[in-house]
Amino acid sequence: MKKDALDELFGRLQGGFDIEEPKTGHQERFLEKLSRSKGVVAMRPKKTSWWKALSIAASLLLLCALGLKWFVEGPSIDQQVVEIAPEISETQFYFAGLIEEQVQELKNAKSPETAQMVDDALKQLDKLEADYTQLERDLVNGGNSKIILNAMIINFQTRIDLLKEVLTNIEEVKNLKPYNDENFTI
Repeated sequence: MKKDALDELFGRLQGGFDIEEPKTGHQERFLEKLSRSKGVVAMRPKKTSWWKALSIAASLLLLCALGLKWFVEGPSIDQQVVEIAPEISETQFYFAGLIEEQVQELKNAKSPETAQMVDDALKQLDKLEADYTQLERDLVNGGNSKIILNAMIINFQTRIDLLKEVLTNIEEVKNLKPYNDENFTI
């Protein structure tokens, strides 16, 4: 049909459309008539089950409980370590400052000739940091505190020794660079 034909059709039907709402119970009456005429069993509207509302409420309650657990956590491992051994926080602060200073110096000394040494040293530091974190967990979980505290201090000292050794090696590489084998005669 063309647009003009559609406009003409709707123009003729204007005012003839049924726009009234059916009376309440219309669907039930229609289904009853239909079932009588064809022998079909009538469909009845489903009743809302209280199980659905109960499952929604239980889901919301579970989400709230998980949210509270997530927001209201216990003290962190660091806080628990400080409670067990208050002196470790001072030691950790001192060593962490030294280590961070040397790590920054190490990163600043990175060059194409020393890149491999720097990268390896940083990987070793990451492993030592993971070991330290495990020592903290062991301390919190009730291990022998004197042995674990001693191991934590040794871990810090090992990191510092590693950094000093790598920085010394980097200096040696930098000092050897100006000497060219071509300039020496035998």
